[in-house]
Amino acid sequence: MHIDYHVDVEGHFYSVPYRLVREQVDVRYTSATVECFHKGNRITSHPRSFVKGKHTTDPEHMPTSQRESAEWTPECLVTWASQTGKATAAVVESILSRRAYAEHSFRSCMGIISLGKRFGKERLEAACERALFIKGVSYASIKSILNNNLDQKSLLSELKILFHSCFTIFSFC
Repeated sequence: MHIDYHVDVEGHFYSVPYRLVREQVDVRYTSATVECFHKGNRITSHPRSFVKGKHTTDPEHMPTSQRESAEWTPECLVTWASQTGKATAAVVESILSRRAYAEHSFRSCMGIISLGKRFGKERLEAACERALFIKGVSYASIKSILNNNLDQKSLLSELKILFHSCFTIFSFC
């Protein structure tokens, strides 16, 4: 059994109780069912799936910490982020949409939301606005914006400076 407490049956992964990680597990399967045995005792069964690369997971097989995080949904994270502001919610939506499995983005999203505790919700919202503007939507980018106090600089004044610089360059041509 793999370290993620799933066994591979012809490219599809089925869960077994996590406490059996690194233990020898025997598998018997038919066209309808997958059964897993440990030391001759049946420990679980799952309906058979022929979808390769996907997982069939019984929540009871998960470690408690992972089971608790499984209760989070993308909608829940977006709702939580929207309590900070529209830009924060847009950042979380963007990050969630970039992965084939939204759950793989949960840690990053929760990290961004937790930056609001450290820096305050107003600063986080401003940092998310800047991140969206510069297309730097990631935990690392937002944390850098906050650490360097860039969230406290006006985007409008920076746009004016940029526009003025571009106008000056073109007026010399």
